[in-house]
Amino acid sequence: MLSRWMSGSSRNLDREYNCTVRLLDDSEYTCTIQRDAKGQYLFDLLCHHLNLLEKDYFGIRFVDPDKQRHWLEFTKSVVKQMRAQPPFTMCFRVKFYPTDPAALKEEITRYLVFLQIKRDLYHGRLLCKTSDAALLAAYILQAEIGDYDPGKHPEGYSSKFQFFPKHSEKLERKIAEIHKSELSGQPPATSELNFLRKAQTLETYGVDPHPCKDVSGNAAFLAFTPFGFVVLQGNKRVHFIKWNEVTKMKFEGKTFYLYEKKIVLTYFAPTPEACKHLWKCGIENQAFYKLEKSSQVRTVSSSNLFFKGSRFRYSGRVAKEVMESSAKIKREPPEIHRAGLVPSRSCPSITHGPRLSSVPRTRRRAVHISIMEGLESLRDSAHSTPVRSASHGDAFVAPSRSGRAESSERVAVIADENYSPADSVLPTPVAEHSLELMLLSRQVNGAPCSIEEEKESEAGTPAATEAEEAGGELRALCPGAGGLGAAQAEQVNKFVLSVLRLLLVTVGLLFVLLLLLIVLTESDLDTAFFRDIRQTPEFEQFHYQYFCPLRRWFACKVRAVVSLLIDT
Repeated sequence: MLSRWMSGSSRNLDREYNCTVRLLDDSEYTCTIQRDAKGQYLFDLLCHHLNLLEKDYFGIRFVDPDKQRHWLEFTKSVVKQMRAQPPFTMCFRVKFYPTDPAALKEEITRYLVFLQIKRDLYHGRLLCKTSDAALLAAYILQAEIGDYDPGKHPEGYSSKFQFFPKHSEKLERKIAEIHKSELSGQPPATSELNFLRKAQTLETYGVDPHPCKDVSGNAAFLAFTPFGFVVLQGNKRVHFIKWNEVTKMKFEGKTFYLYEKKIVLTYFAPTPEACKHLWKCGIENQAFYKLEKSSQVRTVSSSNLFFKGSRFRYSGRVAKEVMESSAKIKREPPEIHRAGLVPSRSCPSITHGPRLSSVPRTRRRAVHISIMEGLESLRDSAHSTPVRSASHGDAFVAPSRSGRAESSERVAVIADENYSPADSVLPTPVAEHSLELMLLSRQVNGAPCSIEEEKESEAGTPAATEAEEAGGELRALCPGAGGLGAAQAEQVNKFVLSVLRLLLVTVGLLFVLLLLLIVLTESDLDTAFFRDIRQTPEFEQFHYQYFCPLRRWFACKVRAVVSLLIDT
């Protein structure tokens, strides 16, 4: 029997699983791994395939069957982390954005970071003002199609490419103007370097948004950047806390807490799994950017007084160690195979979604306003007042990024439009989503694409009605949709759960103490206290009617098991 079990386990360990990893240029890398292969093994295979040495900035992301994103943990088995059935599909992405991407040692690393930020720009994660958007898109054009050539690039050529979730003719003309007049002669590497330098100065650089609700039920996006923790609401950055000022992060159910010296920020994630993912991302980012050495990394727990909670420990190197290691790289620069920019109509993998021209004109005008065009009037500043815990009375002063002086009474305006990344709540890998699903995800987040969409939703137009019908189930998944009432209900549920946990712990402790008392009383321990207990009628009745029969039954079972083991 034992030999059959061992042979079956050996065959199970030798089983191979197919893995497909989608790279930043939308190509795919396929390999096979064994059941006990760790995440580090798969990651090393990818980095060898890409000829990448500065690999600590990158990671592998996957989505579980519940549509929750995860970063692959390198110290654990790949198969055990993947709850889905094989073959497994994952994505190679930038996990820790470099503090200064232009200072990366190798061009291949800068090119991969360039591809990631280009994706961020398209999906709306890297949001900026119109002038910055036009310059970034012009850099992309120069890097991927070269100098402007009247013979190859007719009037309106920039409209054939998709740089942002939505385009306007004014923005396309500005992109073409910069590409023609200012960037001529720049090789791809130089354009990519200039692109990185410009992107690094933006408020939303390095933002991987987590959709949440604040204590008032308002939609917000939480993110961890190379410089600290940020909260984005509307078109403003309402919170920015540097990493050395973050004292603690924890979560309980759907509630995420971030502790600063004077305040506690409280936000509600859509699900407990999303909240745990948010917490783990925060722990990893703080360790990577804040610590001096990886030996300083400690295991972090989200526990309360009576419960173990979730425990997590960042297992990689920290930013300072990565930079020191990169400085020691001495090899011939690897060859880079750049994927040229292809018009969106002929290459769906470049655009990741439908172009504006594929939507009927009436619907297009109703729901599509350029994400980069300026608004005539910004929202009232009261809608973006920094949110703080109700138990703290001190007003929050958002710290500035180093080198940027800001008044404590103001918040940073990040763009002309509200921050509403197209795929922040959609799983990775991102399929070719329809226009309706993209708009639906924004409505679920509580952040309309534009003022025109907001007016439409209030007026109950057909377009809004269709999105409402299609999004009923998705909206039910998002907590806090009822505003303050939902937030209060969340607090009540949390209090009731805490009381039940305390009651359960108390009952458990009493049960353990009772068992310990019985064992000590039935033992040969001879003290006045136990002698008095043994002489009581109640103890004698318990001893002869319950304890002795139970002891005989247990001894009989033990002898039977021992004899069975001896016979085999």
